[in-house]
Amino acid sequence: MWDKQEALDLVHKTGLIPIIRVDSTDVALKVADAFLDGGINIIEVTFSVPDAIKVVEKLSGKLGDKVLIGTGTVLDGATAKRAISAGAEFIVSPLYSKDLIETTNSLEKPCFPGALTPTEITEAFNMGADAVKVFPAGNMGGASYLKAVRAPLPHIPLIPTGGVNLDTAGPLFEAGAFALGVGSAITDKKAIQEGNYDIITENVKKFLKVVKEYR
Repeated sequence: MWDKQEALDLVHKTGLIPIIRVDSTDVALKVADAFLDGGINIIEVTFSVPDAIKVVEKLSGKLGDKVLIGTGTVLDGATAKRAISAGAEFIVSPLYSKDLIETTNSLEKPCFPGALTPTEITEAFNMGADAVKVFPAGNMGGASYLKAVRAPLPHIPLIPTGGVNLDTAGPLFEAGAFALGVGSAITDKKAIQEGNYDIITENVKKFLKVVKEYR
């Protein structure tokens, strides 16, 4: 089990939350190993994954002592509670609600709910979010939008997600991102289908190089 502040510090220090959407626990474990080989020990399993709870349980049981495992696409407090009971150490959502945030906080886990406008972002943070997932960041202008939002709200940690790749990551950090939610740009679907996990490891290394350069 990870301490809440320890988990938050790791997310910020690493600067990346790799998101996986895979079809089985076995594949999830291989992807997690590829992340570790590249130098990242954080993984977000989305609830769009078949049997996501079982995937989280297996990952937590086998890698939970060295990998910070979180659950994404969590839409309500009840689901957050199930995910945390299964071993999730942080909760991510495309939306925000008092129920979701208060439940996650009561279980002493980091909560990264989703919001988009300055009003939504402020509401989510005032409800108790530890950081706010800005989604879909890429569709709103990416770094330029993040910079504009952070101008009046510099005290709110923001995690832009959506449209994050090696070209957009640097500017997002320059704009003040707390961390980045990264999907297919790291967890290459074709590489997974072909069982070529070395590509994922190389993707991780490339992203970590960007973090080091722009932080």
